[in-house]
Amino acid sequence: MSSLLDKIKPMSIGQERFLNALKDSRNEIVGVFGPTGTGKSLISCVYGISSVLAGTYKRFIIARPVVDVSTGRSLTPEELGDLYYKVASAYLEDILEGLMDREEITKLLQEGKVMVTDVSYLRGRTFDDSLIFLDDAQSTQPENAAEILMRIGRNSRLIIAGDPVLQRPLGVEKDGATLLREVLLNEENAVVVDLGLKDIVRPGAKRGVKVSFELRMRKRELSNTEKQILDLIRVHAPDADVVTVIEFKQEKENLGIKSENVPDALIIAKEGHLGRVVGKGGERIKAIEGESNLRVRTVEMNLNFKEWIRALHPVGWIGKHIVDVDFAGPELMVTVKKNAFGAFVGQKGIYVRLIDRVFKRLINVGIRAMESEE
Repeated sequence: MSSLLDKIKPMSIGQERFLNALKDSRNEIVGVFGPTGTGKSLISCVYGISSVLAGTYKRFIIARPVVDVSTGRSLTPEELGDLYYKVASAYLEDILEGLMDREEITKLLQEGKVMVTDVSYLRGRTFDDSLIFLDDAQSTQPENAAEILMRIGRNSRLIIAGDPVLQRPLGVEKDGATLLREVLLNEENAVVVDLGLKDIVRPGAKRGVKVSFELRMRKRELSNTEKQILDLIRVHAPDADVVTVIEFKQEKENLGIKSENVPDALIIAKEGHLGRVVGKGGERIKAIEGESNLRVRTVEMNLNFKEWIRALHPVGWIGKHIVDVDFAGPELMVTVKKNAFGAFVGQKGIYVRLIDRVFKRLINVGIRAMESEE
């Protein structure tokens, strides 16, 4: 491999797994999925260019949609003309800034050793001795990826990267990245690498993730009961910044959850404002509960989803047995110690089902649980 690959070092366990998956030639298809800032595009492009420079492949083809952020619509080379290729080339220059000179990148592009193109360009063609990288798969029709698979020729491989959580198109239940991940999980000679919050290394990206989730919650349409709780917060905690309120008493009843330790509603407070909602000695939250006739808990708007789960769960000690909470594809995976797994999920899974429903309503992300390998 070229020394270019030596310039990047994995900065998390997930990134190391991804790089090892790329280096294993037995993996004909490598899928990597996770939020922005986890290094999906950087590692893929550095590996691809290094492979070309080392002579492993003749061409590194980057297929990615150019999306209008205001409408979410993919733009084609026919619509944009030369601007499309300028945008696409700028994408490569931004990713490789500090690793390769612009002149080196331009030379590879002019020689055809590296190509940045629209996904539709790959239709009807066969690619030998090529490494193909399908980026931003969440904005691509899954059928286009299937078309790419059919076009892979001799000594060729495919990398698929996407963000099925934060960049999923609005109103789409299963985007291209989610569907492709599901397919690849059981595909022969394919491997899936999930990256999560702990793999975010780009400066500012984690804050951007938090802001994105906060915006989702602030845009929620509130029910009448939720509006009433918000009005009570304004009366009893006028100095508190509240992101949103979610009430789920009926969902508890539908699942048959009768535990008094499970709240009826959850208040999401802006980070640093939790104490203002609760009040000294809890007098503010008690007043809100008394006037709403609901059991209410409060959490801060941060990315420590373990605390959110603890606030919703009836078993007070369960937090000590939650090993990890992080993204696995389009969902949050909660890893729980084996000896506490039954207590976490509840009889017939009623506890995890309630938490799943609440999270979907809050941030449009579901919950799954698995036993720790300990």
